[in-house]
Amino acid sequence: MSREYDPRENAKSLFSALLDARARYGAKKLILEDQDRNPLSYTDLIRAAFALGRKIAGFTKKGERVGVMLPASSAAVVTFFALHAFGRVPTMLNFTAGIRNLKGACELAGVTHVLTAQKFIEQGQLHDLIDALETVSKVVYLEDVRESVGLADKLFAATAAAMPGPFVAKTKPSDPGVILFTSGSFGVPKGVVLTQENLVANVNQIAAHIDLDPDWVMFNPLPTFHCFGLTGGVLLPILTGMKAFEYPSPLHIKIIPALLKDTKASILLATDTFVNQYARASAGDELSGLKFIVCGAEKVREETHNLIREKFGDVPVLEGYGATEAAPVIAVNKPNDNRRGTVGGLLPGMETRLESVEGIPGGGRLYVRGPNVMAGYLRPDGSIETLADGWHDTGDVVDVTKDHWITILGRVKRFAKVGGEMVSLTAAEDLALAVWPDSRHAVIAMPDTKKGERLVLVTDRRDAESGSLVAHAQSIGAPELAVPRKIIKVPEIPVLGTGKTDYVAIQRMAEAEGRRAA
Repeated sequence: MSREYDPRENAKSLFSALLDARARYGAKKLILEDQDRNPLSYTDLIRAAFALGRKIAGFTKKGERVGVMLPASSAAVVTFFALHAFGRVPTMLNFTAGIRNLKGACELAGVTHVLTAQKFIEQGQLHDLIDALETVSKVVYLEDVRESVGLADKLFAATAAAMPGPFVAKTKPSDPGVILFTSGSFGVPKGVVLTQENLVANVNQIAAHIDLDPDWVMFNPLPTFHCFGLTGGVLLPILTGMKAFEYPSPLHIKIIPALLKDTKASILLATDTFVNQYARASAGDELSGLKFIVCGAEKVREETHNLIREKFGDVPVLEGYGATEAAPVIAVNKPNDNRRGTVGGLLPGMETRLESVEGIPGGGRLYVRGPNVMAGYLRPDGSIETLADGWHDTGDVVDVTKDHWITILGRVKRFAKVGGEMVSLTAAEDLALAVWPDSRHAVIAMPDTKKGERLVLVTDRRDAESGSLVAHAQSIGAPELAVPRKIIKVPEIPVLGTGKTDYVAIQRMAEAEGRRAA
């Protein structure tokens, strides 16, 4: 159940936190499972981490940033803790980011070894990625590493798991816990260095904010290269006694609903887009057993809230808010206090600061500070660019109530200046969503010789036309400047591997359409 937030509990290494969880919840408690349906206990996980870690330590150095390119799976979790057992830094690589971004990530972090699995590469047809990676790093397959594990390694692992003290690498809570890369939804991904304390703190903050039961099962189909998938889908359940069920892709829309029921899942982590699709694909009551659903990365639509309630009864959809730089959760709604339209209450231990944004009335640009906020960004020379006084600029314009509940008004980058007025692109998207709730929409700004900028709606709605948007805007009293007059219809709105809308790709689409029109 929920625990009091105690900041003193944050000051520990990740492997120490894992050992503490084993002591608290029981060495034999089954804590990790994936689609192979071979559940692991705490001791199984710790033993496997020591066995694999010992072999990885043979070709890497202490403190080395080691690339990990794996889907959400038991193998990814074991590899993560294996690196920590021997003082290496997991550097989670986004295999959906494209060759240029993937190579750039390895070069930025100084990754000379990338751990992956032959089976994953074959199933995902990712051979081109491997060819590209091999020009900057040595690719090591886990199947080959496991084959080299001999009797001496197994005896070492069994001894180390039973008496870990002398065998665990000595690291500090302030040492790097993971290197992740931002989504790149608005540009080139940045390398984010999260300390071990950042990650442990975020788990403790969430556990103090929401009642959690060690008997529950957390179903995670989100990738571990995404901070939401790593902290929410792996570290939170394992360090609080819940079983983590890892599934390799959120895109398996027809498989996941039945699996949720079969695994007796209590919590589902996903994005609005995927939750909506799972609900529609479900033929029966597959989602009814969930205690609640947690959504991040994008706004939860009213249509999704209503769809879940109509089909599955009282299963709250909790919208949350975070940033990779905050490990990632900053705020989240609660099952017993779920305020639609907000992203929930601020987590304990966090401070906020709002700075007014010229031309945008109400709210302000959000800065956050707390034990979960990153050490800093990676510089090209491998050093870390630290934050001024620990404050992170989220780039989001928000409103915060007196009881610290947050509503997102938009990103600073997601405003346009139309006819001298600041207009929220997010608000313009909401207009389209209200008119066509079953479709996906994205609004971007394009240069305009008369008005400075103009709004362009990119949508998968085939019959979308501006007249409907204008009529709806008038009916709710929205300014006409917030109505996109140019509409581009596409078969599908592009999204990133994290589920976020890919605004970089959408901007390119709109520019290409503009060139064709010219």
